[in-house]
Amino acid sequence: MDLPQLLLVGLVLLGVLGVLVPGVPGTWLVWAGALWWALHERSATAWSLLVSTTALLLVVQVIEWQLPPRRLRGVGVTRRMAVFAGAGALLGFVVVPVLGAAAGFGGGIYLCERLRLGTHGEAWASVRAVMRAVGTSVLVELLACLMVVGAWVGAVLVD
Repeated sequence: MDLPQLLLVGLVLLGVLGVLVPGVPGTWLVWAGALWWALHERSATAWSLLVSTTALLLVVQVIEWQLPPRRLRGVGVTRRMAVFAGAGALLGFVVVPVLGAAAGFGGGIYLCERLRLGTHGEAWASVRAVMRAVGTSVLVELLACLMVVGAWVGAVLVD
């Protein structure tokens, strides 16, 4: 696979950001990127990654169905907060692979609310409310997509 196609697959895998935007099928975009790469790469590594990506994302869908429904408007989730949470999760994932995404997600929400509300107590209460309402569901999906992207980057660097 040449560099332009590899970059295009990388952009499709940025569907990970679609997890944070309501209405955008982030997980489907990540899976489509892995499928596209596997179809063009045609190696054992590519097919293994596609199979494991498919299994992981199916398990995540089942887990999400078991979680309580999202109540975005009820707790005051804004687009700005989603951007802060996503950036925090991505930064956390880079600093401490996989596990750092959860801390970064919460940290992004805290930073956004601290800037908006001004005090630690109000920001922390808001983080708890948001995490109860939407955090678990979004975090599970985001973490799975970040794991797929991390595995893909590793596979590209190894091959």
